[in-house]
Amino acid sequence: MKTLGVSEADPKSGFFRRRAYKDGPWNTVAIWIDPKGKLICLVDGKLTEADAVWTYACRNPISEETYQAVRSGKPWPREPGPAQVLSNLPSDPFEALKAEFESEKEIAENFLKTPITTREQADKAAVWSKRLTAIANKATALHKVEKQPSLDEGRRVDEKFRDLKEEPKLLSTKIKRAADAYLNEQDRLEQERQRKAREEADRARREADEAARAAKNISSNPNDPVDEAAKADAERLAKLAAEADKEAQARNVTAGRTGSKLALRTFVSARITDYDKALQALKDHPEMKALVEQLANRAVRAGHELDGVERFEEKRAA
Repeated sequence: MKTLGVSEADPKSGFFRRRAYKDGPWNTVAIWIDPKGKLICLVDGKLTEADAVWTYACRNPISEETYQAVRSGKPWPREPGPAQVLSNLPSDPFEALKAEFESEKEIAENFLKTPITTREQADKAAVWSKRLTAIANKATALHKVEKQPSLDEGRRVDEKFRDLKEEPKLLSTKIKRAADAYLNEQDRLEQERQRKAREEADRARREADEAARAAKNISSNPNDPVDEAAKADAERLAKLAAEADKEAQARNVTAGRTGSKLALRTFVSARITDYDKALQALKDHPEMKALVEQLANRAVRAGHELDGVERFEEKRAA
């Protein structure tokens, strides 16, 4: 079909198509001059002022064959058939949109069973993609409308309790940090006490062991009378050694009463002393790989070059 040279201010005879609104369905347009010299214009078979249509139709001329085919009910060439008009749709917008999607889904999935190898199939794919995206956009809008009152109420409640939740927690943390120095000093004193208590326990254990061996040697002959004094002294020293062992056991450093105690806890974190070695040690970690890929993508898309990274391009339908 030959493309007409057209002017938006000068309607011409011919066959065209136009959309009544953005992304709306195509309308057939026929314009001709009758025997009386009057300009006639039909839009989908309805008489319309040519000047009101021409601006939108002039850039989309079609053949008479295409015009007659579409007027007879056939789909536009290179386009899937019109979206199925569903009757008895639910009154609920969500259920209606769900029904619309199920209808489009069945048709689109059947279409995908055949590879796209022709222009006509590719054009149909473009239209179906647009229809499905429109459904997704409608769903997003409906979701926002339905969820918005809950979000607004949630934000109101969050705002109401924010200061009362955060400020006491922050002040509690400040108080704990203020007690850190005192508790750490008490912990140092406790470590020193334990060290001395262990030394005393070791000394007492040695004395008890020596006394026990001496008492045993005295009574090595079963016929000799038992030295009760030596035995009693050994038992006394053994008891003192046990008490010294108990004294050497660790004691928790705390402040406050039961139910409101402060105590030292050990928090473990990494302190990097050699950044390059740390990177080398973590290079095979899955999260590190994902982070490096994310940063590399960002750099490449911004036009930067990186050692060990090449720009990769692939074309995909969008």
